[in-house]
Amino acid sequence: MPDIMTEQTSLPNAPITQSALKRVTLKIFSGLNTFRKITINILFFIVLFLFIAAIMSDEGKVIVPDSSALVLNFAGDIVEQKRSIDPMDAFITEALEKKQKNPEVLLSDILNVIERAKNDSRIKMMVLNLQGVNRSGLSKLQDIAKALDNFKASGKKIIAVGDQYSQDQYYLASSADEVWLNPRGWLLLDGYGRYQLYFKSALEKLSISQHVFRVGTYKSAIEPYIRDDMSAAAKEANKLWLSDLWSQYKNDVASNRKFSIDNFDENADILVAKLEKANGNIAQYALENKWVDALKNRQDMKKSLIELVGKNAAGDSYNHISFEHYLTATQPIFPITNPNTDKVAVIVAKGTILDGNQKPGTIGGDSTASLLRKARLNNKVKAVVLRVDSPGGSAYASEIIRQEIELIKQAGKPVVASMGTYAASGGYWISAPADKIIASPSTITGSIGIYGFFMTFENSLSRLGIHTDGVGTTDIAGFGVTRPLTDGMAKIFQLNINRGYQDFISLVAANRNMTLEQVDNIAQGRVWSGLKAKELGLVDELGDLTLAINTAAELAELETFDTLLIEKEKSAKDLFLQGLIGQAMSFFPTSETMKLSNTNKLFIQLKAELSHLNLLNDPQGVYSLCMACEIN
Repeated sequence: MPDIMTEQTSLPNAPITQSALKRVTLKIFSGLNTFRKITINILFFIVLFLFIAAIMSDEGKVIVPDSSALVLNFAGDIVEQKRSIDPMDAFITEALEKKQKNPEVLLSDILNVIERAKNDSRIKMMVLNLQGVNRSGLSKLQDIAKALDNFKASGKKIIAVGDQYSQDQYYLASSADEVWLNPRGWLLLDGYGRYQLYFKSALEKLSISQHVFRVGTYKSAIEPYIRDDMSAAAKEANKLWLSDLWSQYKNDVASNRKFSIDNFDENADILVAKLEKANGNIAQYALENKWVDALKNRQDMKKSLIELVGKNAAGDSYNHISFEHYLTATQPIFPITNPNTDKVAVIVAKGTILDGNQKPGTIGGDSTASLLRKARLNNKVKAVVLRVDSPGGSAYASEIIRQEIELIKQAGKPVVASMGTYAASGGYWISAPADKIIASPSTITGSIGIYGFFMTFENSLSRLGIHTDGVGTTDIAGFGVTRPLTDGMAKIFQLNINRGYQDFISLVAANRNMTLEQVDNIAQGRVWSGLKAKELGLVDELGDLTLAINTAAELAELETFDTLLIEKEKSAKDLFLQGLIGQAMSFFPTSETMKLSNTNKLFIQLKAELSHLNLLNDPQGVYSLCMACEIN
């Protein structure tokens, strides 16, 4: 180093060496990075100070007004587990009044709010304002409706208000004592359907070769890539379970509204005749057909609610508190659990099953197995409930999770599977080894089948003048998506799929006390409702998560216990931010659910249909996924 410095001093006009320039550049960027970190930390603590000051201020505290109405106005998709979102990002989105993409609300938060409000003397009634509710799944709606019925049983009234009602929104609204609709509003119940995009002709035009390996007459997950329409077998199976769910919907709503299921206008001619009688006014038709009890504009609704609970402090509306504010006011920032009591652990398995470690909102073979392992190694956990809300996915990841469930059982801890909206294909695979399986009557389950699917692009590339050639030491060397699939490789893949199907039905047979033939007869990739699955022996009982928890406690012979939710641990920073921001967000108005044009919806649907190919990451390319389970 001294020699170099001497040389540079004696030759001041010599060019700077590359190593010296690199050192200078690194020092500059290191300094900039340090400055960035210092700046961010300073800003963080300034914002943190402002948050704490706002929260500690009496003026900013959320207070539940006396003699008020709770407005159940949550927005987004109702889910068992939210996707992983950075707490600060969520706050900034709300603070800047940006529209959140695909907002979600926890089913457990909704149920807890309703239960607290039932026993809260400050809450005199409930208002259902459901305009922001998106996709839910009938099983979740049934759980909420049950909670609403318990609320009414306490002697408190429920009023549903809306400019229009979607089918899911109306299911909940029908639980109200009264349903009000805007005179210019909309309410048509169109039933359940399963329609999807098909790509066979498009793939042929692109000269893309599809290679399909499956077992199961009704395993239709790969049909969109090998057909231009739904097969007769898939239509038969889908029509059965869709009709079962629609029958449940009609019976529940008819019971709530106290009319016959014949009141549902499933025939277009009958519906048109009724609309003509109402001069084409949808709202008037809804009133005459007893879907709603009164037609009121927003001002009339407000006046009627003021008559029921009085004016708010500002005097410009009725006395009420929103869902988000009530949740904030009644939910502790940091849940406290008694470390000395026995526990029934609840682990949520929600979303597509993928290999490896995945974030909340998606099931990871390794990450979900890790949560199950925590329950097994926790001495205070005496039983486990696996809450499944999944259409399946990776067969290998499903097997990793199943193996961990078996280890829990070997440790002497009973396992109960609680099925939500979906527990099909891989979702059933991870449920099958449980000591008891409890499903909702509307759970979409079964789809016991296996498939493998991939594309090769040798023809597409050849049209561009690109070719693959070479040599290998074996017949299977150099296999890839740029070469044609050989007969030998095709046989290897099909044998692997056959083995996977045999493993699946063997797993079900061993755990459900059935023969392989009995399982095969109800498997073949066929989808069933929870109600039908109980008749077939695929589930033990019909009920909700509460029943599953109590059943697990009974199997563990627990007289007293606490429920312990085991989920991916958040850092101390994330926990603090989540609690802090949850309080701070109450100072900002809730953003409306993003509304999409029909064109945007089409592109979103197309993207969703194709995204399955990018998401699936089974290391062996073998999947147990029910893509037909999504309802339109």
